[in-house]
Amino acid sequence: MALVESFKAALGEYTVKDEKYGISFSKVIAERKAFLSKKKLEYSGKIKINEETKEVVFSDMLKESGSGLSMGSDSDMSSGFGFSASTYSMGGNGRSGTIEEQSTLFGKTYSYTFEYEEVRTMVEELCKKEGYTFKYSIF
Repeated sequence: MALVESFKAALGEYTVKDEKYGISFSKVIAERKAFLSKKKLEYSGKIKINEETKEVVFSDMLKESGSGLSMGSDSDMSSGFGFSASTYSMGGNGRSGTIEEQSTLFGKTYSYTFEYEEVRTMVEELCKKEGYTFKYSIF
């Protein structure tokens, strides 16, 4: 499976796991830890490979999780101040756009930018190069 090895090499900074259908991958995009609380933004996906039909099915998602205590009256209000901006478009080819956040937590500034379509575009290009059909799907 030369295609699987190409995907693994291209996903070098991601945690990649072999699955019976192909591979899965994940990466923590942003993480904030404060006194008794933690918030995390994780990007993950699956790449299913059908050798018989030479088709690759790609799916991805962005997951935000948090735990611990926070100050304030709202349950999802964090300690400190934050600003988040997200622009994206949805279609048959998946989500595209960026997510940006700048936050101040106990006097420290945290910021990150993440491009949704970066990995999907890379997977699609590798598929074309190896003669496979690329398909986006939500699992």
